[in-house]
Amino acid sequence: MKRASGYGIGAPDLQVNVEEKNEANEALGLTDRVRGAVLWRSGSQIVAQLVTWSATFLVIRMLAPSDYGLFAMAQAILVFLNLMSGYGFANALVRRESISRTEIRQVFGMLLLLNGGLAIAQVALAPLAASYFRQPMVAELLSVQALLYLATPFIALPQALLARRMNFKRQAQVYLLASLLSAATALACASAGWGVWTLVAAPFALFSTQAIGLTWMARSLVRPSFDFAGAAPLFRYGSAMVAVQFCWFVQSQSDVFIIGRLVDPHRLGLYTTALFLTQIFTAKFLPPLNDVAFAAYSQIKDRDAVAKAFLKTMRLILLIALPFYFGLAVTAEPLVETVLGWKWLEAIPLVRLLAWAMPFLTLQLLFQPATNALGHARISLRVAMTGALVLPVCFLAGAQYGIIGLAWAWLAGFPIFTAATIRLALPVIGASLGGLARAVAPGLLASSAMAAAVLGLDALLPPMAAQPRLAALVLFGAGTYCGLLFAFARPLVDDVLKLVLRRRVPVAA
Repeated sequence: MKRASGYGIGAPDLQVNVEEKNEANEALGLTDRVRGAVLWRSGSQIVAQLVTWSATFLVIRMLAPSDYGLFAMAQAILVFLNLMSGYGFANALVRRESISRTEIRQVFGMLLLLNGGLAIAQVALAPLAASYFRQPMVAELLSVQALLYLATPFIALPQALLARRMNFKRQAQVYLLASLLSAATALACASAGWGVWTLVAAPFALFSTQAIGLTWMARSLVRPSFDFAGAAPLFRYGSAMVAVQFCWFVQSQSDVFIIGRLVDPHRLGLYTTALFLTQIFTAKFLPPLNDVAFAAYSQIKDRDAVAKAFLKTMRLILLIALPFYFGLAVTAEPLVETVLGWKWLEAIPLVRLLAWAMPFLTLQLLFQPATNALGHARISLRVAMTGALVLPVCFLAGAQYGIIGLAWAWLAGFPIFTAATIRLALPVIGASLGGLARAVAPGLLASSAMAAAVLGLDALLPPMAAQPRLAALVLFGAGTYCGLLFAFARPLVDDVLKLVLRRRVPVAA
């Protein structure tokens, strides 16, 4: 071993070793923070969702499909206006290497102006929306829901500041409390016979709790600034995200806009509830994982490292998502009867078809955090524009055959959209198509084998009630899937266990 000195080659070697050691320790530090963020953000999300799912499915049993149809009509307008609520301006703070108090005040000012204007706009648009859908109740729902915008500035800003610090523990605590209060509100209102207003009251409890809790945790209550001098970079990034979100709205809400004029609230409620059931993973679990991924990718400076992290994230998430979707598809009949009840039996074929489409949606959504973190908002915009062109065309064609046609439209349109996303985004991230295929393969192969085994068992089972039939299929499917992974993908299982259990080991001197 060479002695460190100020002469010869010893000093450069020492410098290189120190730099390598510092980089390794820094990488371990980021890994630990990401692991902690995932465990807090996703772990709390699992607990919260177990509570809210229980409440949600009880509420679904109490309410009628027509209640969910009316709510979906109002939501289409609310989601559209919410695109401009300014989350993109707040998220611009996450990407910047350093931020000033002035920039925080400017973002807060932008959020207040935007959301105040959106509340007024929604009240003004409410009668027009009711006329479009031919349902007067839609105007009443939208007028009351306009108050939700008042909470947005007090959610978006602290959320971005906490994400910037990779402090997802405090976020998780607030989200858990908000979910519990929202679930309690929904159950109380449904039990009291509030009908569709139950679906309005629960978000009020959720957003108000998040606004108060996140503002307190982040200590983000500042005096807003309406002098936006020097805020052009924040505005450009936020505007690009608004454009991306607008395209997302077109691709995700055009089905409701199209079919809402063609069917009654009952059938629309069947369709949107089937979507809710099949999108549980993408709507409830994927967003917090993408939040962590975006914050982590933003702190990695090397594109090759981002590509490696992206493929690892893809592999691990699909390892969880794919068996969920495949299992949902092959157990749709006993699942709907057990979880939703007899009023929703007409949704069974919708659930089965939509479940096969959701793997493509999940795969597509995993690209955006990486491209945004690398500063390629234009790629995200091009991807979103592609979806805004492809999916409405599919929905228009499918709507001619009613709600079952819309389900087929999902299954036809999303593979095309996902293929376009891969072509546009993969080169920017720096990953190869072969690397992506290897990331997808373990979950896909094991889930396909599991689904075939579950279908085989279901054919052999004697006639029985939905509940024991579902329990037998789920237990058999879970055991089969885990057995396949342990037998044929043990290194991948070990990676998952290390991610959850491994303690930080500092690099030795």
